[in-house]
Amino acid sequence: MENTNNQFSKVIKICRDLFEKKMIDYGTAWRVLRTSSLTDQIFIKAQRVKSFEVKGEQKIDEDIKGEYIGIINYAIMALIQFELGADEDINMEKQTALKYYDKYANEALELMKKKNHDYDEAWRSMRISSYTDLIIMKLYRTKQIEDNAGKTLISEGIDANYFDMINYSVFALIKIDETEKIKK
Repeated sequence: MENTNNQFSKVIKICRDLFEKKMIDYGTAWRVLRTSSLTDQIFIKAQRVKSFEVKGEQKIDEDIKGEYIGIINYAIMALIQFELGADEDINMEKQTALKYYDKYANEALELMKKKNHDYDEAWRSMRISSYTDLIIMKLYRTKQIEDNAGKTLISEGIDANYFDMINYSVFALIKIDETEKIKK
């Protein structure tokens, strides 16, 4: 079995490459979005994945992997916005955006390493549909915290939920990749 850290890095590289290419096409127009709007974008992607899983079919021929990649990229955008705030000036330099992307991708990796140590890679025994459900649960939690003006009494904050969404999506992509390799 391939090392989880290496698998994580490969997934993030794919996501970052897409993020970078979309910046060439669209610039950093996402800078106008509030974190709540990014939460809703992630929700749409996660709900679509769940719909595929429940119905067993899809009408639009797009790979489920693309939805998990979207969740990762939107969650990283949300973390950037959480730190910087939404901005009507959408002209963030490409290298600045990538610097922030790398910062949050690395923080997600470090969190994954700590949790993997403590949980002994329990995620490998989980079903992909469980990652989807956990992402949706994290989204509902995030929406509730957003509705509470970002305040919590004893719970982790919004940023912790975004990091978990990133890591669950990475796990899903790793398991999908491993399943595809077995089928070949």
